[in-house]
Amino acid sequence: MNPEAHEQYLKALKAGQKYYKAAVSRGEYPYPPVLDDILTPDALAGYVDLGLTNIPADRIVGTKSAGRSAALAGNFMPLLGADSEFAGKWMHLCDAHLGDEGIRDPIRCFEYFGRFYVAEGNKRASVLKSYEAPTIPALVTRAVPRWSEAADVQLYYEFMAFYALSGLYGVDFRRPGSYARLQAALGVEPDHVWTEEERRSFRAGFSRFEDAVRRLHPGETDVTAAEALLVWLQVYGFTELKALPLPELTKKLGSIWPDVLASADDDAIDLNTVPADKDRSLLSKIRGVVHADHLRVAFLYTLPPEISAWTRAHDEGRAALAESLGTQVDIRTYLAADRDYAAAIDKAADDGAELLFATTPDMLAACRRAAVRYPKLRFLTCGLSQPYTGVRMYYSRLYECKFITGAIAGAMAENGLLGYVANYPIVGLPASVNAFALGARLTNPRARVLVAWSCVPGDPVKELIDRGATVISNREAESPQNVRRSFEIGTYKLLEGGSLQPLAAPLWNWGRMYERIVGSVFSGVWDDIAKSRAVNYWWGMDSGVIDVRFAPDLPDGMRTLGEILKDGILRGSLDPFRTRILDQDGVLRNDGERGFTPEELMTMDWFCQNVEGRIPAFDELRPVSRELVRVLGLYRDELPPETEAKQL
Repeated sequence: MNPEAHEQYLKALKAGQKYYKAAVSRGEYPYPPVLDDILTPDALAGYVDLGLTNIPADRIVGTKSAGRSAALAGNFMPLLGADSEFAGKWMHLCDAHLGDEGIRDPIRCFEYFGRFYVAEGNKRASVLKSYEAPTIPALVTRAVPRWSEAADVQLYYEFMAFYALSGLYGVDFRRPGSYARLQAALGVEPDHVWTEEERRSFRAGFSRFEDAVRRLHPGETDVTAAEALLVWLQVYGFTELKALPLPELTKKLGSIWPDVLASADDDAIDLNTVPADKDRSLLSKIRGVVHADHLRVAFLYTLPPEISAWTRAHDEGRAALAESLGTQVDIRTYLAADRDYAAAIDKAADDGAELLFATTPDMLAACRRAAVRYPKLRFLTCGLSQPYTGVRMYYSRLYECKFITGAIAGAMAENGLLGYVANYPIVGLPASVNAFALGARLTNPRARVLVAWSCVPGDPVKELIDRGATVISNREAESPQNVRRSFEIGTYKLLEGGSLQPLAAPLWNWGRMYERIVGSVFSGVWDDIAKSRAVNYWWGMDSGVIDVRFAPDLPDGMRTLGEILKDGILRGSLDPFRTRILDQDGVLRNDGERGFTPEELMTMDWFCQNVEGRIPAFDELRPVSRELVRVLGLYRDELPPETEAKQL
């Protein structure tokens, strides 16, 4: 007998006995689990022969039947003495492994939920695992669980579809849709069948990535390597992953690790609903800036203010910031030609920017990549509900204003039919529609709110008029200046002859938001927030970043009502959603004893009972609307991902 084989058995025996004792002390089963004890006839849909393949050794977790499983500990290391028959056969196989021939015969095993249970070849598997072989050749039969709505079953069915294309084991996700997103991120179509070269390329790169994850976090982590890879591919490329030396790869992975953790945490978003520096002096506790009394601020635009009302509103906010803080800020604007956001951000960074406002949600991806390159530059993107630690989001609680305009609309609609032009099916939108409907119900219990969408083909205003609406809530105003330009925005009443009677309009005061955020940098509040959290600013009327403007000729009673409701919201004594609410299906959503949390309002995806309309499907949207919905959409995680440039 080869002395090395004997020595290897003693080493493996020690590892098996250690595992056994630790499991017993914890009250756990110390042997490999038995698949026959796990499976029940009604749990299986059937069996599929996968043929001969190399399986990850670390996925071999148990045996098909009880047999002699007591000879092995749960880590597949031996438990019987070195003079036993089992040990002799084990060492004989070890001799073969060390010789020229090696262990030639594949093991036979069953795969169930991505884990393997050995039917023939327990000792072969034990020997190879003792040498830390990464893969073991095996004839595999898959035990397919019966379909159900259980999350683990749905995810496993997604894995089986992915395996049919890629032939890969060891790529573990815990959220539905992740396998399709991986295909897209790697640049292959949803139904693309991987070539052997692509499999080898991925295995080589993914193995290095797993090494980087283990080096960065030697123990257990809260995410799988595949989940971390998805976040990596949003910032870097797969080609770069393979080219980087392992220490540099580990360092770069560490720079985005907070985002990796946030992506796996359902509660990763720190929803900031009140400016933390309301009562602090702008220049108190100055820290975290290069110049104690000065800050360089950049604004990133998609279109010039002269041709875009949205950009013009943000540019007016920029001007208000400049007027408010004067020489304390050096403000520059950057127009991204052809949406080349990366180049515009690079220019801002070269110019010494310390704080950058990206004014449209589609800039988020570029900001995320740039945040890694420029760790000292603070990034904010206009939008909501994004779990990224390197880029903060900012938006306002529009639903507060919609409740007030809805109450006025309900009182002014003699026939009780109100129209609502909704722009995009994005986070926060249903809360605005429902707040408008609840406001209308407050003043007109018979009010019905008819919803039409501007993001689908057709004329939403004409559609609402044809359905009988006499008061319409159209686009909200981006700024006070835009309100003065046109009152086809906001809420208005349709008069005989086709003229409009303006009633009220929600409006953003971006300048107030920019002043408060810049003030938080000066006061140190910005740096007080943990960098491991994804910060989303979602401020309301009490912060001054959003308001309601009443039309000059609004009836006095309606103006008084609006002021009363506004005062209640500002004081916090009025919550539009603290009332009994049924949805369109008659399901009780609120018994009136509580309000909704900010998180519930942000992610609301249903309409109140007095709303007529539905949320459009993604394929119903105009192509120009789909990019925004991919970033901020209510069901963005369920959308088929867009295929990137091929990286394998």
